[in-house]
Amino acid sequence: MKRILILGSGLSTSSLIEYLLVHAEKENWQLTVGDIDPKAAELKINGHPRGKAIAFDIFNEAEKIKQIKDSDLVISMLPARFHPMVAEACLAAGRSMLTASYVSPEVRRLDYQARQKGLLLFNELGVDPGIDHMSAMRGINAIRSKGGTLTGFRSYTGGLIAPEYDNNPWNYKFTWNPRNVVLAAQGTSMYIRNGQYKYIPYHQLYRSAEMISVLDLGEFEVYPNRDSLKYREVYSLPDIKTLIRGTMRRPGYCEAWNIFVQLGMTDDSYTMDYSGNQTWYQFTDSFLPSGSEGTIQERLASYLNIPATGVLMSKLSWLGMFDETPVGLSNATPAQILQHKLEQKWGLEPNDKDILVMQHIYDYQYKGKAHQHKSSLVVIGKDQHQTAMAMTVGTPLAIATRLVLNGTILATGVQVPTKPEFYLPILTELEQYGIRFIEEEVEN
Repeated sequence: MKRILILGSGLSTSSLIEYLLVHAEKENWQLTVGDIDPKAAELKINGHPRGKAIAFDIFNEAEKIKQIKDSDLVISMLPARFHPMVAEACLAAGRSMLTASYVSPEVRRLDYQARQKGLLLFNELGVDPGIDHMSAMRGINAIRSKGGTLTGFRSYTGGLIAPEYDNNPWNYKFTWNPRNVVLAAQGTSMYIRNGQYKYIPYHQLYRSAEMISVLDLGEFEVYPNRDSLKYREVYSLPDIKTLIRGTMRRPGYCEAWNIFVQLGMTDDSYTMDYSGNQTWYQFTDSFLPSGSEGTIQERLASYLNIPATGVLMSKLSWLGMFDETPVGLSNATPAQILQHKLEQKWGLEPNDKDILVMQHIYDYQYKGKAHQHKSSLVVIGKDQHQTAMAMTVGTPLAIATRLVLNGTILATGVQVPTKPEFYLPILTELEQYGIRFIEEEVEN
């Protein structure tokens, strides 16, 4: 019997745990789910005879070592900052580790040790990163195999609310970690377009949004993620003239979100000591210059050079940013306070469904002519348990787990799924779960 240890039982683990339990009897697996809150793990196991829930604290060294040693394979679904701790413990115990998160520099430095011990540290097996890499490499290699030459590659992903449940003026609800949404894209975004390197600082990022269309879903705004340039190496595209990876939102989101960025409300570097005594009106006013006259809407509009009435101001009013009601959060950073407000307004309602949208745009030369190919993925969640985000994060990770345990994948060291031996079987099986790309050849 193979023993699988999952660390963490957050929102994105639903499909992962369900897949592994469905296959547990046939594959002879025993699944242990550890979480700081064992009741959360118990809910995910749901009484399955092949599953067990335990309390797990990453800082309890003795328990961490024991649980990892008692397993055959470890899946880390903890916050990303804890993956290096898990990876190091896995190497010490002689166990392989899989995760949906990006490879951190700390984990990448463990490559030599993992290879020496014949262990696998398999990363970026979720949706973004994960399915984005796998599908991108499948498309890139398909163009290469027929003799085409890539000149441009753009890739965008968005976790959004499904259209029929999109009922607020921001056209957005939280479908994944709210803190990550509030702090997203901080730093400098860098990419290459038509041979020119572009470096967009955070305070200018949301002014750089562009429009794309996806199948029958209409238009989306897209803005670049932090570092697209490193993917020239990841995707083996050293000479490509355009390479951009970015995030999708519905039209109008970026202009409105930019208000928070320009005011400084997404800053997570200092604490507002007296925030608990403020109203939302006072919180917003605290970011405006002293001595100006007029209503708060007029002063905000003058400060940011935006209309004092209209769509932007109505979005802020809908959130309650000008209300004389208590903030209700003491000694918090501006970003934490903003998140507190957004969680009240952007939470999923009981019957809401989310949607995951991804699109790759390939520009290439073939037989002396310019071509463009679009590859689009749309996944709609089933409910608040089996969300589109949980399905697309957890299912590829679960499939990879099965392929490692049954010996289909034999790699060692620090890996991401950009090789055909990884992405072909995973993408093929994903289609059985409705996670399937629609291909379009676009005439230029």
